[in-house]
Amino acid sequence: MARFRGSITKVSRRLGIALAPKAEKYLERRPFPPGQHGQGRKGKVSEYALQLREKQKMKYLYGILEKQFRNYFKKAASQRGVTGDNLVRLIERRFDNVVFRAGFAPSRSAARQLVTHGHLLINGKKVDIPSYMVSPSELIEFRQRSKNMGAVTDSLNKTPESRIPAWIQVDKANQKAVFLAVPERVDIQEPFNEQLVVELYSK
Repeated sequence: MARFRGSITKVSRRLGIALAPKAEKYLERRPFPPGQHGQGRKGKVSEYALQLREKQKMKYLYGILEKQFRNYFKKAASQRGVTGDNLVRLIERRFDNVVFRAGFAPSRSAARQLVTHGHLLINGKKVDIPSYMVSPSELIEFRQRSKNMGAVTDSLNKTPESRIPAWIQVDKANQKAVFLAVPERVDIQEPFNEQLVVELYSK
């Protein structure tokens, strides 16, 4: 299964946002792009460069490679409504993202690992595909032998109620979650501008 295996801290510095919890401290110490000329890079940024940067932000934040990301865009463009909003809603429905949003893992990469290792069930059936599209009313829970794992318990304890979105109902005590509804774009607070991504792919 293909996934990004490079340095997430270097990518975070290049894009100017923390793509994972461990990247936050690096950005605080070195808030400039990596490389010999990172601190000296100035000048006007082209429209294309801005659009590309926003696409890279989305891809790395959600842990999606180019081919799959482009497929999400094509699907979003074929749906009714605003393409950018559709794109974000599609990606938010990914199984690994919902597991992260529910607080079962401290990052999307950790959530992806929980999914691929077969620790989770959806409506009582094992699903180990991170890109699975979760639908409203579906129940997410851990397999019997995977319940009460230290890393999961620790993540849930550290996740404040305010971080769990309204479209996911979480039962921390029993380590279960119900995906209540597909979120609206206005409810998703992430540091990217998907409209620039739409403009990039629409050329």
